[in-house]
Amino acid sequence: MSTQFSRIAIVTGATSGIGEATMRAFIANGYAVVGNGRTADKLQKLEQELGPAFCGVAGDASDNKTIEQLFLVAEEHYGRPVDTVVANAGRGMGGSVKDADLSEFQEVLNINVTGTLFLLQKAARKLVEYQEKRFPENAADIVIIGSTVGRLISPFSSVYGSTKFAVHALAESLRREIGPMGVRVTLIEPAIVISGFQSAAGYSDDMVQVFHEKFGPLLQSDDIANAIQYVVNQPPHVHVSDVMVRSTRQHYP
Repeated sequence: MSTQFSRIAIVTGATSGIGEATMRAFIANGYAVVGNGRTADKLQKLEQELGPAFCGVAGDASDNKTIEQLFLVAEEHYGRPVDTVVANAGRGMGGSVKDADLSEFQEVLNINVTGTLFLLQKAARKLVEYQEKRFPENAADIVIIGSTVGRLISPFSSVYGSTKFAVHALAESLRREIGPMGVRVTLIEPAIVISGFQSAAGYSDDMVQVFHEKFGPLLQSDDIANAIQYVVNQPPHVHVSDVMVRSTRQHYP
């Protein structure tokens, strides 16, 4: 089965938003994808729709057992190692340092930082081993979804932004560590992307409407998936390490 696929990818948060758009773009370009999400029913429906190119693993992406399962399922199902990992799972949280409701902050920290770190460590070890005898003939990629608010302080989501600052630090550190071993590490920094992210983060309809009025037309999930596809399609010796994507009218953050 594996010979029909050009690459084998893992995508977390694959059942909605940027993760689903990325997974679909990968499959359209001949990849096989092992996708993670919390909802088993949605994953099963995607398996039925997409056929052998997609395999779902239900579970919490902040749980190390789920991360382990993704790599095990990929190799068992497709018969060869993973060469592409997209660390996308995460959630937002509105509010400033002074005013944010911190009752859900531990969950945000777990999924955005702890879970991402688990995935990056596992992916780094697997892909370095994969590239030992394959670089520079073959590419291997770890793509990490950050945010413009992980670079530029945003008053309306500064607590969430702090988790993305941490992720950006992990991405740059990992790039320096394993880039010399033939594994590309890319940080994608989207600005406002219209998806289920806003409602999950607790953003009001009025706030989202202001985004549309000030910055629209706003980015869609497919726009970020296109950027990811561009990065991983580069020749193995070309490393696009950092990509910030904004809608044309969004001047800040």
